[in-house]
Amino acid sequence: MTLRSSLHSALFALICAFAVGFAGVSSPQAAGSDIKVIVNKVPITSLDVSQRTAFLKLRREKGSLSAMATEELIDEALKRAEMRRLGISISDKEVNIAFGKFASNNKMKVPQLEQVLNQSGVTAKHFKEYIRMQMGWGRAVGSRFQATGRVSEQQAVRKMMEQGGGTKPSATEYLLQQVIFVVPAAKRGAILGARKREAEAMRSRFSGCENTITFAKGLKDVTVRNLGRVLAPELPPEWADAVKNTQQGSATPVRETDRGVEFIGICRAKEVSDDKVATLLFKSGGGDTKGAEELDKKYVQELRDKAQIIKR
Repeated sequence: MTLRSSLHSALFALICAFAVGFAGVSSPQAAGSDIKVIVNKVPITSLDVSQRTAFLKLRREKGSLSAMATEELIDEALKRAEMRRLGISISDKEVNIAFGKFASNNKMKVPQLEQVLNQSGVTAKHFKEYIRMQMGWGRAVGSRFQATGRVSEQQAVRKMMEQGGGTKPSATEYLLQQVIFVVPAAKRGAILGARKREAEAMRSRFSGCENTITFAKGLKDVTVRNLGRVLAPELPPEWADAVKNTQQGSATPVRETDRGVEFIGICRAKEVSDDKVATLLFKSGGGDTKGAEELDKKYVQELRDKAQIIKR
């Protein structure tokens, strides 16, 4: 199940539970948690299982929920290990943003959503970790999907042109420059505010990419990276909307990141139409969703076949 589909299925049940005062959902007991499964030396506890069971109830799943919860948690333990191996990390900020959007999209305040989750026995923490895993695993599967070359460039072009009435699709190609005001982790609390003001001041003077490096030379711990040409479908999710909403010759709003505070300069933006665009749009638009789902299942099974799973 994809992040979008699983969250939507959870969504309807969450709203129903909220509206009827959590009728029919009992909160599991947190005390006395013991180890139920060990996956490659990583324990899954009875508390983990009870929280996931409560989540399955909210999703209106049918069947042996405890057994289903256990299997989901085994898969997730394997996925997290694979994400670590691949160097995929989802920050707390990304998770909190997704959590907040999930609440607002469903006409709920964040505290209301937290209340729903906590009173149902799922807990906000458990749901956030579920979001983190789904986001990271989506990136892992996407990376492998692209590497398999399941859809050739020629196939993608042909299919996109068939869908578009014989016209090759186009997309915006950006020439980008990234400006990072570095904030060491040990000094984050002390200097983040000041660094953000510095970044805002530089951003306000931004009028193109030609003079950025010259401006940065007079500032301490500022890194300027020329990101080169990037097509709209390739933009990182955390930057995509900001870049698309910023005009050529301007810079995106300043945002806090793990590195410090940053903004992206839009050196140039133009519409392009070529085979690479067709391929990217085909894949990002879900043109081969079935193939991606099959790859997801195969990927998880490979991890299971190599894993040491001990059930108690």
